[in-house]
Amino acid sequence: MTIGYLKGKIISVAQNFSNRFILLLEVNDIGHEIQVTPRFAQDLQAKQEWLPDDEPPITIPTHLQIQEDRHTLFGFASVTERDLFRQLISVSGIGTQLAIALLDTLTVPDLVLAVVSSNTAALSKTPGVGKKTAERIALELKGKLSQWQNSSEMELLPDEATSLNAETQEELEMTLLALSYTPTEIQQAIAAINQDSELQENPNLEEWLRKSITWLTGD
Repeated sequence: MTIGYLKGKIISVAQNFSNRFILLLEVNDIGHEIQVTPRFAQDLQAKQEWLPDDEPPITIPTHLQIQEDRHTLFGFASVTERDLFRQLISVSGIGTQLAIALLDTLTVPDLVLAVVSSNTAALSKTPGVGKKTAERIALELKGKLSQWQNSSEMELLPDEATSLNAETQEELEMTLLALSYTPTEIQQAIAAINQDSELQENPNLEEWLRKSITWLTGD
């Protein structure tokens, strides 16, 4: 059984006795308790303050965890965040609460970038994530993202089309794939931002990622 999303009205967002942030979402006269990250909880609280009573229902991508003694719903700001959560809990030793903490400490782009670049220092910023855990996350998820990239049949642009080396470009493509952009969109973005003369002299992955996302979102 899976619940991909719930659409309803925000009733409340508050911390419970375990210091977890719980969204109470009313769907068809039923109140669903959904755990969210503290950062998303703040966004929902702000939204609740200005939303009029007749505002259309809000859609929350969800993941349902089924255990013997309880069923727990987790809610996310986007489908990409939800899918990344599922990837995180597939890593050995990473439970739901640690995955929530990772998503709260790092933004989705920063978290994916930390994985594909094996930046264990960034991953270790999350409380409860030590060096060995960070290394395991990077190792296991980078392999899965690589498989994802291969299954998408994405090919690197020819050398003359980009100033990036092959390894950096591959990491950039994996990061953007993990953020749910299509191979076509990614190739178009990389080709477009490669026209930036200042960027051509900058092999920094983070800067190329920032420029790519800016181009893809039209900001």
